[in-house]
Amino acid sequence: MTKRILIINTGGTLSSVNSRKGLAPGMKSGEMLEELQMVSRNLELETEDFCSVDSANIFPEDWAALAKRIGQAGSEYQGIVVIHGTDTLAYTASMLSFMLQNISVPVVVTGSQLSIAHPVADALENCRCAIHMAASGCPGIFVAFNRKVMLGCRTSKVRTMSFDAFESINYPYVGEISSLGLHIRKENLLKKRGIFRPQTEYSDKVFLLKLYPGISPKILDYLQEQGCRGVYIEGFGLGGMPFLKHDFISAVRDAVSNGMVILAGSQCRYEGSNLSVYETGLKALEAGVVQAYDMTAEAAMTKLMWVLGQTRDMREIKEYFSVDISGEVTIP
Repeated sequence: MTKRILIINTGGTLSSVNSRKGLAPGMKSGEMLEELQMVSRNLELETEDFCSVDSANIFPEDWAALAKRIGQAGSEYQGIVVIHGTDTLAYTASMLSFMLQNISVPVVVTGSQLSIAHPVADALENCRCAIHMAASGCPGIFVAFNRKVMLGCRTSKVRTMSFDAFESINYPYVGEISSLGLHIRKENLLKKRGIFRPQTEYSDKVFLLKLYPGISPKILDYLQEQGCRGVYIEGFGLGGMPFLKHDFISAVRDAVSNGMVILAGSQCRYEGSNLSVYETGLKALEAGVVQAYDMTAEAAMTKLMWVLGQTRDMREIKEYFSVDISGEVTIP
């Protein structure tokens, strides 16, 4: 039986055209179909346009709507490809990993550094990888880029212009294309852990805070005044926070006691946080922070948004962060 693959276009560089205001999404999915069929071999491709925007203009409400559409399509198609701009692609892939956990078909997010209309673009090669991963029968949320397949919630954009713009952070590649074709490492795939039910609730009352020497602890007071429910703090090194002079940890303790969720990780991209090593981390744990361990910033932020959309109970929130939901974290 011929496999049916749905390609959902959201815009981004891959579908961009030159305009008076600069490069901007403008090509519809139907216009790309002829070229996409060149790399799909015997697969049946169908396309639809979800939106056509630069990914800087993709917002949480779009994630929820996209997740609902993918959830519906999952029973109609054997695989789904999402064409997306690269700038916020890792955020979208991460949030879809939480909203669509246990989905029964492959969902592969891809994009490109050059428009599909450009003669030396990476667009077709990335689409080729995404389409064939979508036809693999391996369920989950993935990113396909530069002949590599990555777990969606482990992906991060690490380069602005190079074709190898994305890397899998703290997790091995799920698949790679070589002279032998697409090789999928099934040991790196996630095992289904329950029934599939789209869970698209979220809270956008969150903030990403990167510590720097001399940061004022009053920033947490301000965020609470603005109605912020959760903050992801990127600490120093293994996740440490200052407690002398500008006593940031005391401000964290006060925020936690007032009901704010403080998720703490590292500014370092690789290897993750461990707050149990240094005094600056242990005091943060004593103040009530929740550890992000080796999550990417994109996964940490989207998981925080998603968890706060599921519950307001602090015990349940901590329970969510004590487990690996979609392959996003390694719990020691």
